[in-house]
Amino acid sequence: QVALVESGGGLVQPGGSLRLSCDASASDDYVIYTLGWYRPAPGKQRELVATIGDRTNYSDSVKGRFTISRDNAKNTVYLQMNSLKPDDTAVYYCQARAGPTMRLGAYDYWGQGTQVTVSS
Repeated sequence: QVALVESGGGLVQPGGSLRLSCDASASDDYVIYTLGWYRPAPGKQRELVATIGDRTNYSDSVKGRFTISRDNAKNTVYLQMNSLKPDDTAVYYCQARAGPTMRLGAYDYWGQGTQVTVSS
């Protein structure tokens, strides 16, 4: 099916930058439609940070600071995070929306997460 492996998290000072990477792999009978990044939020297990498919989508809290990009040849998605704030501290999870090529339907797959800590 689909497996996701995140990397690039770490400790950074406020105002600093960090780039997250997610390597996605799918079995031959699955196609990945979109890739994205999520993080925990109050009252939710996950909230959208950014997604990319035919178009890009950002949460209002990160718009203008974060940039999502995708290398389709490698099925790798990146999240360039600039002007980081302490409120950005979270475990960031890579997400893929994928489905079987021979059937209708799409499903969400999740990586294990990478920790981002913004602190002075």
